[in-house]
Amino acid sequence: MKNLLKFGAFLFGAAFVLSSCGGGERSATTGWKYNDTKWGGFEKLDYEGQATGPNLVLIEGGTFTMGVTQQDVTYEWNNIPRRVTVSSFYMDETEVSNIDYREYLYWLNRVFGESYPEVYRNALPDTLVWREELAFNEPFVETYFRHPSYDNYPVVGVSWTQATEYCKWRTDRANEMILIERGILNINPEQKDEDNFNTDAYLVGQYQGDVRKNLKDLRTGGERQVRFEDGIVLPDYRLPTEAEWEYAALALQGNQTSEKDERISDRRFYPWDGNTMRYQKRDKSQGMMLANFKRGAGDYMGMAGNLNDDAHITAPVREFLPNDFGLYNMAGNVNEWVLDLYRPLTSVALEDSENHDLNSYRGGEFTQLELDEDGRPVEKDSLGRLRYRYVTDEEAATRDNYKTGKVYNYLDGDKQSNAFYDTGVHTLVSDKTRVYKGGSWADRAYWLTPGTRRYLDQDKASRTIGFRCAMTRTGSPSGNDDVGGNQFSTKRKRKSSRRY
Repeated sequence: MKNLLKFGAFLFGAAFVLSSCGGGERSATTGWKYNDTKWGGFEKLDYEGQATGPNLVLIEGGTFTMGVTQQDVTYEWNNIPRRVTVSSFYMDETEVSNIDYREYLYWLNRVFGESYPEVYRNALPDTLVWREELAFNEPFVETYFRHPSYDNYPVVGVSWTQATEYCKWRTDRANEMILIERGILNINPEQKDEDNFNTDAYLVGQYQGDVRKNLKDLRTGGERQVRFEDGIVLPDYRLPTEAEWEYAALALQGNQTSEKDERISDRRFYPWDGNTMRYQKRDKSQGMMLANFKRGAGDYMGMAGNLNDDAHITAPVREFLPNDFGLYNMAGNVNEWVLDLYRPLTSVALEDSENHDLNSYRGGEFTQLELDEDGRPVEKDSLGRLRYRYVTDEEAATRDNYKTGKVYNYLDGDKQSNAFYDTGVHTLVSDKTRVYKGGSWADRAYWLTPGTRRYLDQDKASRTIGFRCAMTRTGSPSGNDDVGGNQFSTKRKRKSSRRY
């Protein structure tokens, strides 16, 4: 987690007009004019709210019952039902596809290939995940990631660590695009090594770019670079938390009985209604499979002439019906990495606490920007990124809201919980195990229920695991048409006041 010292991006408006706000709007605190160089140049934006980034869908937050609400057939009891609230956020409507990931690799090779070829090599997916002792899957090793036939199929063989690096890259490319389209930067495909656009580095002045026209500086009357306070750049792309992913998969808003109350008509087992895997409406699609999964032993797609899910392995990322949030393949096709560290008793810890039922998440390792003796960010690294360091336990000890810089084992693996994980002896759970959700083309239907969870080390990959990205929503949870909070119609008496 990055604290408020991060000079990153958390706001993006559909319009960014540094207007005079109605011809000389004044501060309600001091009476000084906004956006007026003569009055010091303090800026107030005519801000229309955060725009939706490429391929994202707004997921309006709310409360739901997280966890396995039907029979736990594995008897692991690692996701006991509990009530939590998830803030509004954005999520990719599809899984990241092969062509999406190849674009990422192309950029890495173009920018770092000559000086730091290991950066490109470390990002390559493990295509050998398709190999199996008693199966002829070698054609997938050769073709699945590289051949154009599979362009729009979900990328697999990507570890959790690689997926998080992809999210960082995507943040910078999307923000660079925004600045280019706003006429602030020119397109510059000649970036090399540390001289590449990085959102954080740009915002603190450690990357200039090929400037076309900067913003007007109302303090000096000249020009200046875009700042965090301008709300122009997007927040970070990232992996969704487990709570966000499960909430988005269920899409319970589709079963809301009325917009006037907070009731839903039915709990869902899958991202759709009912407990069947087949489409139920009486039309030409009746009886078709709603997800890509393994129906039974040796049955990955049915019989010739009547393929039940029309996919022997994965399927294109926009196949099958989207759920009520507009998200594709939130059950089946590929499992998906989420942000959380795996602990089997996380749900118990949350159930016993009143303080962690908003945006529940395990995996916190707090960081802060490295500063020099003058309080400025130190020089960026050889890849063009700002340098961060971990918060120490000594620094956190004086806090009231957290007491340690790394909270992986909080209430599950620490002294307070009386739990201990002897990794490699009695368990595979460690500080590297990450959660994945959703079920895949090779899984039975049980794993397609959003409450189920499994784990894998963050540096390992699988032919059944892919990922999609998420993004934090800033401002009103309902979207840009609502400023947030209930508004009431009231009559106010006018009082005489001094006119400026």
